[in-house]
Amino acid sequence: MNVTTLTITRPKLHPKGYKMSAETLGPFVASRRKSLKLTQQELASKAGVGLRFIRELEGGKPTLRMDKVNDVLHLFGHQLVPGPLSSDDQQPPKP
Repeated sequence: MNVTTLTITRPKLHPKGYKMSAETLGPFVASRRKSLKLTQQELASKAGVGLRFIRELEGGKPTLRMDKVNDVLHLFGHQLVPGPLSSDDQQPPKP
């Protein structure tokens, strides 16, 4: 099984102007979950992931499996997608 891990090292600017990062993805998921009146356990069950994963996602863990993140986001009609870097992010990576 081919598994890809998502590592979020610094915030990225979303096209609508808000930063997408581990710190903003978690609150986004928690907000959507609460608006649907789901518990973390119910969301985990519906997405086919573990309760621990939901807690880590909502808690802002900086390394997460992209396939599992997409399983959760899919329930809200969203997905992780590649996007252009903002001008602030076009610095070469640090060794």
